[in-house]
Amino acid sequence: MNSKLKPAIIGGLVVGLLSAIPVVNFVNICCCLWAILGGLIASKIYINASPTPVKAGDGAVLGVLSGVVGAAIYIVIGIPIALILRGPINAMLLSLIERLNPAQVELMRQSMADQTIIGAVIRGLIFGIILIIFSVLGGLLGVPIFEKRKGNPAPPPPPQSYGGGTAA
Repeated sequence: MNSKLKPAIIGGLVVGLLSAIPVVNFVNICCCLWAILGGLIASKIYINASPTPVKAGDGAVLGVLSGVVGAAIYIVIGIPIALILRGPINAMLLSLIERLNPAQVELMRQSMADQTIIGAVIRGLIFGIILIIFSVLGGLLGVPIFEKRKGNPAPPPPPQSYGGGTAA
């Protein structure tokens, strides 16, 4: 297995599952925090396993991979959950808006009635792309945060009795 694949899958699971679970997914309102966290986790796991210092490009690749995994999980799990829970969530939002601004309730009700399955899929695909972008950011941020080794490690010195013979 590719050395970047395992950290990317673990980071992608964080991105996808936490972005798909209702209520927990509201944390993504804060700059797609779950996507950034998934990229950070992928970078941390990769850095811990890498024998050499990790470069920013490696962090970006890890972010892309974990973002793709997370977006796929979100599309497969998150969109169906959103469609199933659309009724109760819409009712909750309408009651909240009714308490805050009663004049806007009918406008929101009309807007919610216009939502379609195709619209939910399109919004899910767009959100998947956003997850990938923010996972790349997390992967890039993970390298300077977690990578404490600097430069290339010095090569080991040659053995004392190299060659076994005398110089001519």
